[in-house]
Amino acid sequence: MKNHIYIFRHGETFYNRSKRFTGWADSKLTPKGIRQANMISEKLREKKFQIAFRTRLSRSRHTLNLVLKHHPECKKVIVDDRMIERSYGDLQKKFHRTAIRKYGRRQFDIWHRSYDVPPPNGESIEMVEKRVLFFIEDLINIIKREKASVAISAHGNSMRPFRRYFENLTIEQMMKLENPFDDYFEYTM
Repeated sequence: MKNHIYIFRHGETFYNRSKRFTGWADSKLTPKGIRQANMISEKLREKKFQIAFRTRLSRSRHTLNLVLKHHPECKKVIVDDRMIERSYGDLQKKFHRTAIRKYGRRQFDIWHRSYDVPPPNGESIEMVEKRVLFFIEDLINIIKREKASVAISAHGNSMRPFRRYFENLTIEQMMKLENPFDDYFEYTM
């Protein structure tokens, strides 16, 4: 029997909508974000999983809760912050336009989209990838031990290294990924 991993990004938050660096800040889902989470829920309705993962942030929890309404077979929810969104450090909660005005478009792009340059007191994608790889290692062991399929309510930047691992992407390909708010990715073990 094959086990499956269903990974999805939380729905749109108020910070996403207003183009703010969210990071570890706890921004709630917008009405549109709730609709997007319900779309994921509908798309996953016929899938089966026994274990679900989320982070401590309400956007991950809320999205997963909407998915779980169709999955009474899921008996275990695990909170694991190794797959939490990247920390934007000093930029967290700031508007993108404010960072562009203060530091310039070039520096904004470097902090926002480079692999190995973190924003001040924040994390680079490379740093996020290291913790996500530890999560994946444990995840694979759990799937094998429990013989279970899993659902993961993740974040845009933590999904990048996850997808890189399972889709065999290069760093450049990973950095170009845009993870949707209203769909999921499926991997088979």
